[in-house]
Amino acid sequence: MFALLFTRLRREWFGNIRGDVLAGLVVALALIPEAIAFSIIAGVDPKVGLYASFSIAAISAFVGGRPGMISAATAATAVLMVTLVKEHGLQYLLAATVLAGILQILAGVVRLGYLMRFVSRSVMTGFVNALAILIFMAQLPELTGVPWPTYVMVAAGLAIIYGFPRLTKIVPSPLICIVVLTTASVALKLDIRTVGDMGQLPSTLPVFLFPDIPLNLQTFLIIFPYSVAVAAVGLLESLMTATIVDELTDTPSNKNRECIGQGVANCVTGFLGGMAGCAMIGQSVINIKSGGRGRLSTFFAGAFLLFLIVVLGHWVQMIPMAALVAIMIMVSIGTFSWISIKNLRTHPRSSSIVMLATVVGVVVTHNLAVGVLVGVLLSGIFFAGKIAQIFRVTSVLSDDGAERTYIVEGQLFFASADDFNSAFDFKEALERVRIDVSRAHIWDISSVAALDTVVLKFRREGAEVEIVGLNEASETIVDRLAIHDKPGAMERLMRH
Repeated sequence: MFALLFTRLRREWFGNIRGDVLAGLVVALALIPEAIAFSIIAGVDPKVGLYASFSIAAISAFVGGRPGMISAATAATAVLMVTLVKEHGLQYLLAATVLAGILQILAGVVRLGYLMRFVSRSVMTGFVNALAILIFMAQLPELTGVPWPTYVMVAAGLAIIYGFPRLTKIVPSPLICIVVLTTASVALKLDIRTVGDMGQLPSTLPVFLFPDIPLNLQTFLIIFPYSVAVAAVGLLESLMTATIVDELTDTPSNKNRECIGQGVANCVTGFLGGMAGCAMIGQSVINIKSGGRGRLSTFFAGAFLLFLIVVLGHWVQMIPMAALVAIMIMVSIGTFSWISIKNLRTHPRSSSIVMLATVVGVVVTHNLAVGVLVGVLLSGIFFAGKIAQIFRVTSVLSDDGAERTYIVEGQLFFASADDFNSAFDFKEALERVRIDVSRAHIWDISSVAALDTVVLKFRREGAEVEIVGLNEASETIVDRLAIHDKPGAMERLMRH
């Protein structure tokens, strides 16, 4: 057992040292401007987002459930904190971050990670495409109203990113892009935006402190709604990103461990003066495409980030935003599922509608949770509609005309209950009625209520009713919920 554990840890941490270290450096550089931007969104000092990105990345490397996935401060969680910061201040944001982490740990303990099985492929595709669009849209402010050298630098960056791998893949092309464009910008003294223009980088290490808030019920009631929202959105984005990284690397992940890992990372981050965060698909894709695969890449992304902002902050501020824009455009292009456009003509219409609805929901609201919720709901509705169609009731009359046997086939649930009720002729003069459900399955209270109604209506017309063929699961729910054999059942039917 210990041998297997040691082998797994060695594979996850030291199976790809060179690739993980170089990828971690690229990701760290890409995290800096985004962490600053997300801090601005939340209305706090840039160091809050930068400390959070370091802490969450470094901690999730140890306790997360998906090796190679990058977690840090994100826009998805930052936007949820705006009102809290505005009305109550930074200390309440830190407390809400700690509480959100506790809620995520509880979610992992009760195994909510398994809910990902209810997210269809169409929703996943829509989620990916929407993120690709949002990533590209986020670069537009850096491409509008800027000096013309910016466009030249972005074009040169893209040329390096896509052209350099033709020469060698030993060093990640995004890292080469950053080095070359920074050198060119400094040497030519170009008047273009740099990382330093985004905000002041901190020069000290984060300190472990308890949030300065009163520990009472009123404080809990203030932060609880924000913590619930952050925990839910953070887990949703993290689990979706983990699934995408699973597919990119063709390796499995532990979704429940990821819930706990995200919670632990957010808890500690709140005590280090950072804001809540979650997994980031853009940076995760950068990591994978730069050669990162193991936990070492995630740890080095956080460690390099702290080293860069505290020790090399002066040099990091010189990096032109054009270099990072080029990298994010590469991520956007690589993230978008281009085959899904072609598949619109061949895939079932319902699947295409779900995918497009997810994209529209995310892009319009800029809220990943809203788009995914729309997609999941539509998937459930379309699935229920399809299953309801695979349902029929046929009947056979006995030779003497005294008994009719109704044969029910398919799934009996809320969407097929009306079809079930309309399949019976209650006015036919019969002595006996047999309802054969050996080829059917009864799922919910709606289907049990429909069965009650049919039985009681036949009895009201004077016919004896027998239900045959119940499987074990159907018999269990019918015995527990049905009322047709209980006292007063007929009176209830008459009242309704």
